[in-house]
Amino acid sequence: MGNMPEALIVNLGERSYPILFGADLTAEIRATVGSLAAEGRKIAVLTDRHVADCQGAAIRASFGDAPSLVVASGEETKSLGELGRVLDFLAAQKLARTDALFVVGGGVIGDLGGFAAASYLRGIDYYQIPTTLLAMVDSSVGGKTGVNLAAGKNLAGAFHQPRGVFVATGFLRTLPAREFAAGVAEVVKYGLLGDAALFAELERAPLTGDSPGLAAVIRRCCAIKARIVEADERELAPEGGRALLNLGHTFGHAIEQSAGYGVYLHGEAVAIGLAAAARLSQKLGHLSSAEVIRIDSVLAAHGLPARLRAPLSQADLLSAMARDKKVRSGALRFVVLKSLGAAAVRGGVEPAPVEACLREIGAVT
Repeated sequence: MGNMPEALIVNLGERSYPILFGADLTAEIRATVGSLAAEGRKIAVLTDRHVADCQGAAIRASFGDAPSLVVASGEETKSLGELGRVLDFLAAQKLARTDALFVVGGGVIGDLGGFAAASYLRGIDYYQIPTTLLAMVDSSVGGKTGVNLAAGKNLAGAFHQPRGVFVATGFLRTLPAREFAAGVAEVVKYGLLGDAALFAELERAPLTGDSPGLAAVIRRCCAIKARIVEADERELAPEGGRALLNLGHTFGHAIEQSAGYGVYLHGEAVAIGLAAAARLSQKLGHLSSAEVIRIDSVLAAHGLPARLRAPLSQADLLSAMARDKKVRSGALRFVVLKSLGAAAVRGGVEPAPVEACLREIGAVT
């Protein structure tokens, strides 16, 4: 990609911001920190234990001795208790409304830090520095922030756009294989919902940390998400829009909650959710059985599950789905595939095909 970072702008009027892409963006992050300091604005840093251990030198190089909070790694950290810890940390540092938070980590830290930034003093600026593939292609872009409640995933949160996103692909060199695969689940999602050519590329050659086209794939996914977010920032479109980004997630979030947060990585649950969504699409007359097999095969080629590793109760899964944020007027809405590369939101789906899909991915009655 050369020495100059590439930029992609998320166009949201006064809330527009750049996504910078490069192998190492330390200089760009330092420049941003320096310009904030020149304006008399303080910063703080939020990260997790895994990133602090693996990327401590990079964090120091970017932020010097700026105050930082290190929280535990894992989905359990996306909680009201940890949100309170982050807010107390920001208050202890006496951050003012003009100051900024830098969030360094995967999707959990991005969601937690973004929600803290949205909540503290009714909203301060924050910058995303995603360190996992999943965060780079999906969760760091678009301004959805939040934490999980006992009743369900992401049920408390806010729309709060970052001021900038720094996608430094060098972070992926220390990413565990399981975490990389979890990120690929979101890449597969983008191919299925809006880029048939990307899905075909994943079929031909599985994406790895050494793939020469990895940086270009990340940028493609960010571009798809940016265009969707620009058209429907707060997921209010009556048809399609931002809801399409939830392909596989109605099933996936229910799996995460029913199994217990942390049993499945988010991307692993999404992968099973994509397999379930493919089956629902077939039952509704959109996909052929051969296309469902192709989706399962792409997941398997990337080390991702298409079935539950251990049985979960169908009743528990359905109950979790009923609390999903995408419920409208008491009715579940599913993102289904019209074809490989095109998705649509469907309401009024009868319970029987949904229950059949759950059984096919390993749920038990």
